[in-house]
Amino acid sequence: MTQGTAGTTIKVRPPELRKGAVIAQSLDNQWVTARLTREMVKKGRSLRDVENIRGKEVRAEYFRSLINTRQVVVNRVFFYNNRAMSRDLLEGGAARLAHQKLLAEGALVPYLLHEREPADRPRGVDVDEEGFAAWQETLEQMPAGARTTCVRLSWDDRENADTTRNALFNPFAARVQGLTAKDIPLLASQVGVPERRVQQFAEKIGEVVQLSNERRTHDQHVTRNVLYEQFVSAPGLPVSDGKYDGAKPFAGEIKQLLDLIYNVNLADALGMYPLTPSGSLRRVALQEWRDLRTAPSGTITDPEQLLLFLQRQAFSTVQDRLALTPSTVDALALEDIVSLRQSTPWHRYMEAFDALIADPVAFHERAGLVFDRYVRLNSEIVRLAGARYAQRARANKWWPVLEIVITIGGSVFSAITGNETWSVTGEIGAATAKYGGSVQLVLRNRREGRREQKFAREMASVRFDSTREWEQFHSMVRRLPGYQEQARRAAATSSATVQDENLDY
Repeated sequence: MTQGTAGTTIKVRPPELRKGAVIAQSLDNQWVTARLTREMVKKGRSLRDVENIRGKEVRAEYFRSLINTRQVVVNRVFFYNNRAMSRDLLEGGAARLAHQKLLAEGALVPYLLHEREPADRPRGVDVDEEGFAAWQETLEQMPAGARTTCVRLSWDDRENADTTRNALFNPFAARVQGLTAKDIPLLASQVGVPERRVQQFAEKIGEVVQLSNERRTHDQHVTRNVLYEQFVSAPGLPVSDGKYDGAKPFAGEIKQLLDLIYNVNLADALGMYPLTPSGSLRRVALQEWRDLRTAPSGTITDPEQLLLFLQRQAFSTVQDRLALTPSTVDALALEDIVSLRQSTPWHRYMEAFDALIADPVAFHERAGLVFDRYVRLNSEIVRLAGARYAQRARANKWWPVLEIVITIGGSVFSAITGNETWSVTGEIGAATAKYGGSVQLVLRNRREGRREQKFAREMASVRFDSTREWEQFHSMVRRLPGYQEQARRAAATSSATVQDENLDY
């Protein structure tokens, strides 16, 4: 039940969020792609040093999240500490009005930790003062009658403190402490550690777990900041500077794991799906299939049912075509995103995708409609860009393709169609006692640009409870026409183919 309204705030708890609401990991102030993280560690660069590259990627992911989902929940500090978001508030004018509209519609929902109003200053958190002032002004200037929907675990302060401890801080520590119980060679391969260094990586992970255990023993919080300081960040600098120490073994790999745990943890606490951006470590790396959370659409356990996602007939309704796509999504304005979300193509696209995730096993019947409406949505984006920027608007030739990515343990299977082709590839990784993972739908340009509009979402979870089921599935996939198989070497990133209570949240 809604806790009610106060002033300009609608106060809700997680169950009252819209179905399909997501946490956008890219808005995390520490988010960097795995590729850029490696470069930063190697060359000693900070977040400030890569701001131009990173800012464009964050902005593109921010817009994609608003284009491809109905509701995005955002940690309240990211509204003013993340320039990809605060730039619209600082700019004022039409950009700020667009942000206000997204807040009023509940498309953007601030997650509040202890605060009771979104304009409250968070305790114990460094804020960008310029961005924070713009955020407060934006809220003060909301149109008459408009309210901002905010979510907390509970609006009773005592209950919220208990729930936050039990749903956020303790699970974060538990996930960190559970790392040594994982299949370490598999984990190493997923974060890009070469085989010859697996033992060293295992020892370093043991040190991370040991520090976590020691802090818990002394009733101290285990937070991402604390672990960053010890294993990731350059000494003598604030963690917020984002300078990662190349002298600390596996700093980049440990950062990837801590960021994944941090964002998955918050999504779980809110009962939502984390929206993992391209180039980031995916949840499957946490090897959670022993206690796998049920995805919104349930968990697939039947090998034959899973095979349907990869078979050619599942793609029969997808038509090859040549279209246009915006050259870079982040070149649009936030006002364009608001206009897009009000358009008929966007609403029809959302309806088609909602129907798909409600019954993912009916993929072969519904994928074509999602694909068709996705193409039309991109045409609308190009139209909006052309109307706004006239001669400056650019569009790329677009060969849209649909791809299904099935991750099971250390293995990845992908089927792709579009541009008159269809192929199935398997990258086979280490065997595990339990086989779990996910089914992901990807819609993109075959000639992919990093910042073009594209779509990637988990549709369902997968769990095989025995080696027999895994072998049955593997055997059936091998018999698909044109199937190709290779050793699994790539990291578990979402590419096209393949918390102190005040300090850290």
